[in-house]
Amino acid sequence: YYWPTPNGWKITILLEELALDYKVTLVDILNGDQYTPEFIALNPNSKIPVLVDPDGAGGAPQTLFESGAIMLYLAEKTGRFFADTTRGKYDVLQWLMFQMGGVGPMCGQAHHFRQHMDGEDVPYGIARYSNEVGQLYRVMEARLKDNAYLASETYSITDIACWPWIRPHHRQGRDLADTPALQRWFEEISDRPAVVRGMELPTKHRARRDLGPAACETLFAPDYH
Repeated sequence: YYWPTPNGWKITILLEELALDYKVTLVDILNGDQYTPEFIALNPNSKIPVLVDPDGAGGAPQTLFESGAIMLYLAEKTGRFFADTTRGKYDVLQWLMFQMGGVGPMCGQAHHFRQHMDGEDVPYGIARYSNEVGQLYRVMEARLKDNAYLASETYSITDIACWPWIRPHHRQGRDLADTPALQRWFEEISDRPAVVRGMELPTKHRARRDLGPAACETLFAPDYH
């Protein structure tokens, strides 16, 4: 269950990297599809993505929400893009939590205040989240100066999780030329065929930016009742 956002792209990219067969059900978050009873039954928090594995633990169907949990599930199930040792797994996990707790939320807030405030000038919000994003970029830059990838020398779910949030760097007020190690990492991942395929799904929705008043109300001030 998917819509073309950074959190949605995390999963389509990973599925393409794993070469797994999967079916996509579009959840139009601009139209409020995430608030239908059918979707809330899958994710009580009304967010994409959601994965339904018909062959879950014990052979029974398994439903998962939260993109990080989905990525861990797929990595452990297939034995790929994670790690083989306890130490290695926690190296991946700490950087995945860095994305889930920092990169995603802070970049998302920067997008909101810089792009979606309907012409309102909110200097505190813009400065607050732009500065937080800048700090996260500095952390990744320092890490990638001496490492090929974020968690280790091996491409992992952490890189897949972070990459879609770095893709709209201009919307966050960032120029990748200022962080050359991060730029090298970003461009290398951008060229991976599975990443290209994951980003193309579904192509017709990719450039959609028609956030009129109704869509903004749905996304930013929903009536959960």
